[in-house]
Amino acid sequence: MKQLTYLVLAAAAACGGKQKPQPIVATPPVEDNGARDGASSDEEADDDVEIISTQGKIDPDAVTRAIEPHASAIEACYVQNVGKRRWLGGGVELRWDVAADGALAQVRLVRSDLGAWTVEKCVLDIARQLSFGKPRGGKAHVSAPLSFSHGSGAVPWDEDQAVRAVGGRFKELAECAKTAETADPTNVTVTLYVGTRGKVQSVGFASPGGFDDAWADCAAGRAMAWALTDPRGKVAKLSFVYNPAETPEDEAEDEEQ
Repeated sequence: MKQLTYLVLAAAAACGGKQKPQPIVATPPVEDNGARDGASSDEEADDDVEIISTQGKIDPDAVTRAIEPHASAIEACYVQNVGKRRWLGGGVELRWDVAADGALAQVRLVRSDLGAWTVEKCVLDIARQLSFGKPRGGKAHVSAPLSFSHGSGAVPWDEDQAVRAVGGRFKELAECAKTAETADPTNVTVTLYVGTRGKVQSVGFASPGGFDDAWADCAAGRAMAWALTDPRGKVAKLSFVYNPAETPEDEAEDEEQ
């Protein structure tokens, strides 16, 4: 836990843009068998923490004070939900949109390949409790990637395999917008783990534009009922993008071209 707290403090220091410490890493407790799951140092270097404010400015000390008290709870989101699923692991990226008066306008899970909505939702719930104070110079955006182990034993399926496995079932997720009485989210990365007889073992979501928790609750229930391609004695990890749509940034690039 001391290591996790230290990394939270280092992340806050990175607000100034000069430091890039290692990511917050949460790993489940396991018996010592002489080997540990995890990424190599080269892999970890690619996942450096970077907390930034892009318009207004947020005091790094304020970021430290906001995150540090919740460090153990963030770690517990993974540790308490992973269970025997040693293949469950990946990274998530949170983004806080901070209004000019310091209020949180929105908290989004903009990136995730973890594939576990129970963990992702838990982290989001904690992130929504944070307060960074009033930015100097207007509204600000703060973002930070977190790493939750790296899993072990899951066989990655490429995009073609994922599309073939899921088929047209992704259309069922559109029904969740009606069920949850919310907008249908766009550009949602859906990450799945598939096990024996093609049964979905876990599912998670991320979207740059965000999504309603009620939609994700419904979508998780739908996806967990799927029977996909049998990975034959292994656990497969795959992802696809639900409801892809052009973003304002994409439109701006198209105009420039």
